[in-house]
Amino acid sequence: MPRKPQTESVSDLNAAPGGAAAVDRALSLLSAFRPGDDALSLAQFAERTQLYKSTVLRLLASLEHARLIRRQDDGRYALGTEIARLHALHAASFSLDGIVPPVLRELVAATGESAAYHVRQPQGEGWARLCLYRVDSPHLVRDHVRAGDLLPSDRGTGARVLIAFGPEAEQPRSAPDRALLESIREQGYCALVGDRTAELAGISAPVFHADGRLAAALTLTMPAHRYDPQHIEAVLAGARRLSGLV
Repeated sequence: MPRKPQTESVSDLNAAPGGAAAVDRALSLLSAFRPGDDALSLAQFAERTQLYKSTVLRLLASLEHARLIRRQDDGRYALGTEIARLHALHAASFSLDGIVPPVLRELVAATGESAAYHVRQPQGEGWARLCLYRVDSPHLVRDHVRAGDLLPSDRGTGARVLIAFGPEAEQPRSAPDRALLESIREQGYCALVGDRTAELAGISAPVFHADGRLAAALTLTMPAHRYDPQHIEAVLAGARRLSGLV
């Protein structure tokens, strides 16, 4: 009779309700790969998944047969060609158009203000802030930025977020700016009145790729007199929804 593991496996702790245990365990082997891993040994699989080596070997045989895993000459296991094929299919069908605008529309519906998705756009030796997507507020009085517009990279809450969570080399030298960016990183968002233009206020939060790299800034803008700090949570929720999907 097989011994009962002293520690629950990763797949047991994250089992799919109504799913198949064997599939959960096989998928946990694929999830064992981390950034920087080119291949894993049997011992590494067992350690990271908390599965017996004998179980790992059986699962690896199935994954190798499906070309999801390939065994190298040194005995270690790397991701197989089927992973590359699936990634290519995913990339071909993937579009931000179906992901970002719905979140912006929900944010506008919840707050009544304009929502935008800002990314870095290389420009000369530096970069500009590109408004990649935008959904306008239903109010007549609002800012009139459009998708495709380039905005300052040093002013506005979207710019502040792109700097605060961007490359270390781009951190400003002045003490006041350093203090502001440290505050943004600590609280996870930027909310300012009159930063880009005296009449406008903004709230921005970072959106991250699945690997933790900064992808964009999700921004809510409004006239200064309509600024409401209660909208901060809605912006943070929208950024969390987008993170890992872009």
